[in-house]
Order: sequence, then C-alpha cells, then structure tokens
Amino acid sequence: MDAPNAATDPAADTTTGAPSTHAAMPGWKRNVSLFLTGQTVSLLGSMIVQYAVMWHLTIETRSGSVLMLSIVFGMLPQAFVSIFGGVWADRHSRKLLIMGADTAIAVITLGLALLMVSGVDDLWIIYLALAVRSTFAGIQTPAVSALIPQIVPTDQLIRINGVFQSIQSGMMLLAPVVAAAIYASFDIVAVFFVDVVTALVGVGLLLAVAVPRIVRSDEGPVSYFGDLAAGVRYIAGHGPVKWLMTLFAVTMVLVGAPSYLTPLMVTRTFGQEVWKLTANEIFWAVGMLAGGLAIAAVGTRITNRIALITGTVLAAGVLTAGLGVSTNMWVFFALGLGVGVTFSLMSAPSMAILQETVEPEMQGRVFGFVGIVMTVAMPLSMVVFGPLADRFSVESLLVVAGGLLVAFIAGVLAVPSARRSLAEVSRPAAPPEGGEGGDEGGGGVAGGEAVRDAAQA
Repeated sequence: MDAPNAATDPAADTTTGAPSTHAAMPGWKRNVSLFLTGQTVSLLGSMIVQYAVMWHLTIETRSGSVLMLSIVFGMLPQAFVSIFGGVWADRHSRKLLIMGADTAIAVITLGLALLMVSGVDDLWIIYLALAVRSTFAGIQTPAVSALIPQIVPTDQLIRINGVFQSIQSGMMLLAPVVAAAIYASFDIVAVFFVDVVTALVGVGLLLAVAVPRIVRSDEGPVSYFGDLAAGVRYIAGHGPVKWLMTLFAVTMVLVGAPSYLTPLMVTRTFGQEVWKLTANEIFWAVGMLAGGLAIAAVGTRITNRIALITGTVLAAGVLTAGLGVSTNMWVFFALGLGVGVTFSLMSAPSMAILQETVEPEMQGRVFGFVGIVMTVAMPLSMVVFGPLADRFSVESLLVVAGGLLVAFIAGVLAVPSARRSLAEVSRPAAPPEGGEGGDEGGGGVAGGEAVRDAAQA
C-alpha cells in the first residue's frame, strides 16, 4: 500500500534539506540537552535490564545454551527490523517513532514483571520479552540517529556525537553497578520496574523537544518497498556513504574479536580472578569514554575528519596486535584502553559525516543499515573467531585480527575511487557566519559544560 508523501502528512517530520545553522535553530541547546538527558535515562534502564537478565539466566540455569538463545532473541530482531525501521524513520515522525518504541518497550517490560510477580517465570516468556524489546529497538535506533541532525546545527554534529558516545560509554560503567545493586538487594522484577520508569522519563523529556519538520523531495506517493529499494540504491551509488559504511563494518568485525576474546585471554594467561575480568572491562569502557569526551571537547576544531578516522583505525589494528603479544597484564589493560579510545575517535566523526552528508529524507534508511552493521558485525566476528579460539591461542587470533585491520585500511586507501570519495567528506561543514554564536531563544549548555553535564547524566 502506498503511503502519503511526508510533505503532506501532518504527522511526519518536515524540514528543508539546507545545512542548519545556529540562527536557523533557535533554542537548539535546550532541545539537545533535553534529548540527551532523556536518552541517557532511557539507555540506563535498558542496559540495567540487559545485565540483570544475563546474570539472572546465568544464576538460575547455569546453561551456555540458554545464554546463547538470550543473545539471539535479544539481538537478531533488531538487526532485521532496522531495515524497515529506517524506512519508517523517513516516512513518519521520528520523534513519535522514538516515543512509541520506548512506550511499547515499557509496556512489554511491565507485562513481564507482572507475570513474574504472579509466579510465571518460564524461559520462553523472557525470550519473548527480549525479542519484543529488540524489535522496537530496531525501530527506535535509526530514528534516534536521523533525528539528531534535525535538532543540532551542522557544525556541532561531531561534538554532539562525541557527547552521545561518551554517554553510551559512561553507561557501560554505571549500568552494571546499578544493576548489581538492585538485583542483589531485591530481584529481577525490581529491575524491570526500574526500566519502565526510566523509559517513561525518556518519553516525557522527548515530548518537550521541539523537532523541525522534514520535507521529502519525492514527487507523489512512493510505495514502502520502493522506499526501501531507493535506500539500497542510494548507499550503493553514494561513494562517501558506501566507503564509510564498508570501513565501519569491517572495523566492527575485526574489533569484535578483541572485545569478545580479551576476557578469555585474561583467564588463560593472567588468571581467573573476577577482579581481573572486571578490570579488563573497565579499561575498555574508560577508553571509549575518554575518546568520546575528547571528540566532544575538540570536535569542531578537526579539519580533516577522514585522516582522523583512518588514522585511528590503523592505530586500533596496531593496538589489537599489541594485545596479542603483551605478556604483562597491566600493559594488556592499557592497550585495551587504547583500542577503546580509537573506537570512539572513529565512531563519532563517522556518524557526524553521515548525518551531515546524507539528505534528511534518506537518513532513516541509511541509519537503518548502519544499525544492521552495528548489531550483526560484532556477533559475526564471534562466530568466526570464537571457534578458532578453541583451536588456537587467543594471542595469535588478536595478532591476526590487528594485522587484517591494518591491511584492510591500507587496501582501502590504495583504491583511487575510495580515496576520492572519502576526500569529498574530509572537511567539516563550514560554520555559520559570525562563529558559533549563541543559543537564540533557548537555554542549555555548550562546549565543556555540555560534556560535563552529559557525563554526570
């Protein structure tokens, strides 16, 4: 069935495709502050559930198969739905999609909590809840990425993406602590109730965000699958987008190996003490947090973003190989921190480039495919490297993964069409005349204050 053109759909977001400036976005700092605060609260609740469910299933079943199924139900639906979620994000109000997905997740989580309170705690119920939550995450994620450039001036995109990356990394440190405190003091049901509250807080804050509207350039109604096919053609025919997504996908696959296998190397090489495994995770998370904060602080001063991205990918390859040859535990942890830093330094500018380069009416579909890459690439690397870790040493696999990453980026830079395409987006968008300016018509935070507030959220 054909859907109405977003330009005439009163529920659709509409705005022109012209580059946004501070003057064109009065109150943008207030909107961004509300948006990031809401996403922080919502993300915290989701990650608390993620950790608590994993621990609950581990304690109650002690089954590797159960944990494997929980990962399948918790990740694959998002990867599949992201394809369609991207189309919806280009056809309907992104703000309403995010709010609707968060509300649906809250309702499903509340239903699961009430069932468990009544004594129904079969595994299939948890699997079903994980699958439904993952499904709505596939709708929400591309809408969030596509909404950011609607409320952020173009020249501030890299900074705000750095703040967002810092928030996500900070939650990796905070969520396990909060989840452990709630789960140990109460039970899994209490964790679900907390998630319901955080989701509703996120919805309430997003409701107060003023989102401009998107005017699609399509002439007349376009079929749903026509939109989907147009998104595929767009990515395949847009050189910078195609090469950036290829670079991102391969990096995620090869970075997935060290992120999944380092705990195994710690136990085999340095000992099975829990504090060592915890320290390993903390160093990686701190590295990602530090990289995100660095981008948030100096992102607007970066003059060659592609040089930063390719340089950090090369550094990630070298550091990953270094993980495989390190014999000192603290050197190993420090190298893991370094890989975390490089991942943030690569990820935030990449997202900013896509948000700045892709036309507003195509961003939902592009970020839908980005969501698939992010959801599938890391588990895919485990499918490849996991069984190999039972036949070969983790150290050798880390060296191979790092070497492959270095060889890959060198190969990309050796392709003339890739170099030309990436050069097109190496320079950031020119700031509006008069510098960064102020926030006309709204309060909020900027610069270091934005970073500090995001880290505290």
